[in-house]
Amino acid sequence: MPSPQYDRVDRAILDHLQRFGRTPNVDLAEAVGLSPSACLRRTKALEEAGLIAGYRAELDHERLGLGLTAFVALKVAGHSRAASRAVEEALTAIPAVVACHVVSGEADFLVEAVLPDLAAYERVLLDRILAIPHVVDAHSTFAIRSVLSRGPLPLDDWPKRGQRNR
Repeated sequence: MPSPQYDRVDRAILDHLQRFGRTPNVDLAEAVGLSPSACLRRTKALEEAGLIAGYRAELDHERLGLGLTAFVALKVAGHSRAASRAVEEALTAIPAVVACHVVSGEADFLVEAVLPDLAAYERVLLDRILAIPHVVDAHSTFAIRSVLSRGPLPLDDWPKRGQRNR
């Protein structure tokens, strides 16, 4: 089965939905120059292809009492696929962890956690993160202020050559 081909209209749909996720289909169709039925078909195809991974509301951390954002660089012992999976599963089970990346360099994982305060961070660090088997070191950096904490993803050069471009 051939891989799907994408064009500038698909890029426009994705770009618009990243910025204005609650846009009704009729308004989205107008913004990208399609009929509502064609726009809905394209959007559904992008969802089915996994390019649109989901929809969510962006919440205000401060107003929710989650004013502390910590970035934790973790080192693990026993570099293996099994050790990595165990660490990943343990980190994803911690509600305060909102992002986790396997990285290169000094650390093996970079974790972003959102919490109410330093006391909550200390509990999560000592009781949850450092209790994970294979984790041998943690270095924390705290956000003073967020300038940008979400996309949109830069789609200017998507799709690449070889994909359908119109």
